[in-house]
Amino acid sequence: MRTLPILFVSLTAFTQSMFVMAAPTPLTPHTAEYQVNYGDIELGKANYTLPNAEEGIFKYRFDSNLSLLLLTDVRHLLSEFTQNETQLSPLRYSQQRQGVGPNFTEQTAFAKDQGFIHTRYKDKKGKFPYDGAIFDPLMVQLQFRLDITAGKEELDYKMVKDNELDEYKFRVVGKERMTIESGSYNTVKIEVVRENKKKRQTFFWMAPELAYLPVRLTHFEKGSKQLDIKLLKYHFDETASQAVLPSEIVEKPKVPKLLGTAED
Repeated sequence: MRTLPILFVSLTAFTQSMFVMAAPTPLTPHTAEYQVNYGDIELGKANYTLPNAEEGIFKYRFDSNLSLLLLTDVRHLLSEFTQNETQLSPLRYSQQRQGVGPNFTEQTAFAKDQGFIHTRYKDKKGKFPYDGAIFDPLMVQLQFRLDITAGKEELDYKMVKDNELDEYKFRVVGKERMTIESGSYNTVKIEVVRENKKKRQTFFWMAPELAYLPVRLTHFEKGSKQLDIKLLKYHFDETASQAVLPSEIVEKPKVPKLLGTAED
């Protein structure tokens, strides 16, 4: 009879280990660090951080510190959003830039209930209608990964950036084995769709086994490589993330008002 408790403990441990080893999703808490190069010149590093959601709100963060000779560029981006199944809804976005040249801040408040988006970029205000699915420049990356995971073929996104409302389109080029300093990955190659490919081209490679985390991005201007960004290291939280309730049963968070913006 003593074997029964032992078998039960072993089965429980096996079940727990299987749960912990479950494949990560784009919303699994994680961190990722990248090396940013200008051609073959190292500029610095960039970091992404996605912790557990708190009361149904995710906070996705990007930090970079780049320098070239006497030029410096330090940026801090923060995106707050909610989740309803596989669809993400933005709440607030902010960017702070410091370094050589003009410093600036950017703020965006997505007041969905009011039907408007309030922005402030370099002390200039903007106001746009909140119409359909819309994103900020940071959390759209997570929505993209969710859509790729779900097998969506139409990869078109509308986002607010620099006091403008733009649409970005992407297409899947194919599968490719990508080997960089941090390892070798099976990836899906993506291209940013532009009308004039001779002037600007951007490609990035995403690893399905890493919940489609980008492992490399290259940007070309007139055929010359300008930016080359490579994954240095990553970490997915091994503990189970908090369950995210559907938006209809989560108390709607208050959308913070931009400084100096009327509540109309």
